Amino acid sequence: MYKAKVYVTLRESILDPAGAAVRGSLRKLGFEEVREARIGKYIELALDGAGGEAAARERVQAMCDRLLANPVMEDCRFEIEAIEEGARRQ
Repeated sequence: MYKAKVYVTLRESILDPAGAAVRGSLRKLGFEEVREARIGKYIELALDGAGGEAAARERVQAMCDRLLANPVMEDCRFEIEAIEEGARRQ
């Protein structure tokens, strides 16, 4: 069994108004060191182990390409880790 941690963020060339709002709010709260904030999505997927890690990577990439990220506006990266079948969620 595998766990995929998927991170979807706006491309650097795309304006991020939500990130700008977070940055402004943090600075108003006294966190002046914040120079930039970008907002994204974090998705965790539990996958069966059929086909091994290489197959899991291929399938998660397909999920990113077809649904999880808009390739015109967003970048998608992910990590895959093996987990034991009966492992509890952390």
